[in-house]
Amino acid sequence: MRNRCLSSAFAKALMALAVGALVTGTGPLLAAEIIVGQVGPMSGPEAGQGRAYAAGMQLHFNAMNKAGGIHGHKLTLLRKDDGGRPDDTVALTKQMIAEDKPLVLAGYFGGKNVADLVSAGILAKEKIALVGYRTSEIQPDAPYLYGVRAGLRDEISKLIEHLATIGIKRLGLFHEAGPGSTAAIAAAEDATRKVRATIEGRASYAANTVNVTDAVDTFINMQPQAIIMISSGSAAAGFIEKYRIAGGAAQLLAHSGADIEQLSKRLSPEQMQGVAIAQVTPSPYKVSNQLVKEFTDTAAKIHNLEVPVSYAMMEGYIAARVISEAIRRQGSRPSREGTVLALDSMSNFDLGGYLISFKPGQHTGSGFVELSIVTSAGKIRQ
Repeated sequence: MRNRCLSSAFAKALMALAVGALVTGTGPLLAAEIIVGQVGPMSGPEAGQGRAYAAGMQLHFNAMNKAGGIHGHKLTLLRKDDGGRPDDTVALTKQMIAEDKPLVLAGYFGGKNVADLVSAGILAKEKIALVGYRTSEIQPDAPYLYGVRAGLRDEISKLIEHLATIGIKRLGLFHEAGPGSTAAIAAAEDATRKVRATIEGRASYAANTVNVTDAVDTFINMQPQAIIMISSGSAAAGFIEKYRIAGGAAQLLAHSGADIEQLSKRLSPEQMQGVAIAQVTPSPYKVSNQLVKEFTDTAAKIHNLEVPVSYAMMEGYIAARVISEAIRRQGSRPSREGTVLALDSMSNFDLGGYLISFKPGQHTGSGFVELSIVTSAGKIRQ
């Protein structure tokens, strides 16, 4: 009995050393579990996107594990639900890092959530990368923070350039309120100047709410030709619904956070007609390149997907691909510091028709933006 206890204790000690080697890059090598940590909205208004992003990451990690993992190491996605609340994002991230020892973080949501996490100094203190996040604000490049999509500035420019090509120049701007909105407003004003358009008025809503009634009233009175929406999916859905019911006739355009799948579930085809949404990943609904084929083929093998295929799921899949590549490049002993170095040297990494490029001081990984426009038949046209 004593020998059995010693054997069990020895095995546990070896596993602890192996996990330590993964996090610190030192110690003996054993194949072990690599934790990828996500703190995001698994409940609340943005739960659909948070869960879809997680499902996309899980889709890739499951495929990798089935193929033997990365250098024998298996990947585990650990999720914690912040309900969209910034205070919970920070507290749960601290708890996860202390208790679960993730190698990397991924799939965070919310401008204030991400900004508070960065300002709290957690990423820098722990030397841990956050790969893949969604916000309705322009996040400045920061150490340890990596976006796998085009920046919000690129999305705003694409939307306004589209309007200019069809002769629409009098615009309104609907956006989330908060300190981070200043940069988004400046980006919109800069884009309008370039095409000789004007933003005739702005209206906002409180972050992490869907209090859009005042904004609707503002634009009904203002009557712009088009309204640019920089908001969460739930706020965008509420705004479109109330604006159309109130008789608003302006063309509506939204950045990718509006989530076309969420809108189509809540709104009628008549309310959705003509809505244009910037997309920062290839469409998951048509095979346009090797990445999409890989994604759709992998998803097709799963009989009971946690959530339906969506753009958010595609983005989560991309984030997981980037994380896997950063781990693979380190060889058999991945570490937090090694992951950061691998990401910073990831130049023109081709996922199959979708390029990711990072370098020190430049952490917006992609410039891909295209528009989805909803037709009168309720179909999506790219």
